[in-house]
Amino acid sequence: MGRTAMIPPGGCIGILGGGQLGRMMAIAARRLGYGVMGLDPNPHGPLAQVADRMWACAYDDLAAAQELAEHCQVVTLEFENVPAETLHALAQRVPVAPNPHVLATTRHRLREKTFLRDHGFPVTRFAAAHSEADCVAAVTAMGTPVIAKTCEFGYDGKGQVRIDHPDQAAAAWRSLASGEVIIEALVPFHSEASVICHRRADGSATTFPVFANQHAHHILDVTRMPADLNPSLTEQARQMALDITAALDVVGTLTVELFVLEPTDGQPQLIVNELAPRPHNSGHITIDACHTCQFEQHIRAICGLPLGDTTPLMGAGAMVNLLGDCWQHGEPQWAAALLQDPRIKLHLYGKESAAPGRKMGHINCVGTNLSECVDTALGARQVLCP
Repeated sequence: MGRTAMIPPGGCIGILGGGQLGRMMAIAARRLGYGVMGLDPNPHGPLAQVADRMWACAYDDLAAAQELAEHCQVVTLEFENVPAETLHALAQRVPVAPNPHVLATTRHRLREKTFLRDHGFPVTRFAAAHSEADCVAAVTAMGTPVIAKTCEFGYDGKGQVRIDHPDQAAAAWRSLASGEVIIEALVPFHSEASVICHRRADGSATTFPVFANQHAHHILDVTRMPADLNPSLTEQARQMALDITAALDVVGTLTVELFVLEPTDGQPQLIVNELAPRPHNSGHITIDACHTCQFEQHIRAICGLPLGDTTPLMGAGAMVNLLGDCWQHGEPQWAAALLQDPRIKLHLYGKESAAPGRKMGHINCVGTNLSECVDTALGARQVLCP
């Protein structure tokens, strides 16, 4: 179903997925006066604590999805891997943002890379493999090192294996246990960045400042805003994100994850790593650092409201993730961390239990000096996770 009119405050938004992204979407939607309903297998997840109603069921429960659609004027998602049948069933009854064809591309690494390459966007060399023999042949032809990845259901480093010698290709194929794999040439990147773009159905779009991202064990650890890129590269990153978002005809949010390559001829280069058709972990800094945060902008975009101002309030900010590891010795010392600096902003997601590597919350710090913001946020986390 296509979009024909603005959905004004007072309407209801459906969210597929009940994690922290859904929770923060819902909080932003409530501030704007919308009702929120969700569908997720976990009846006690982060979204359930702030939603008007939850359907606690599997994502392939078409009857529940159709009932959700009957109560909502638009459905969005915080989780890409919803079955295509569910998305198409919903789209018959209510606008889905982003629409199913966007998700069909971005949830599948091979289709995503192919789309980007065919539309002229820079990506690393890649090849498809549909058998062990294909995998061995692709690795041999491309040379090593390469990364073999499952085409679906991979995030935070899951579903991928590094191959440093062609003799490892067969074992890598078997370890991934997938009928379809993408082989990607390893990128000798200097740093990682992301651009979060929001777009309405009429084509109007905005971006936030470019973020610099630092990972630990394949999970985002620290985001710095703005990224330390020269003005030309910053504008190139923003324009690339806008162009990709338009090419996919996204309504809602698209996060473009980028590699910044080592300079050649004195100028760094950008290539696209991955796309995420939803709010992104790196954008959590916008909750406290920008006039309009990524979650409110997402709600504005999918409801056809005017897009908000994405300008930073003070010029700089830093976000550090809080993983379940911080709970390994008991409840963290929240008061002690907050006393480190009055600029510390603590965001917890309301998850029932902590586990190593599980995203439980984040800390933001906003100011005029980026290095100071980073040090302050990291210092507060050190108190929580000694």
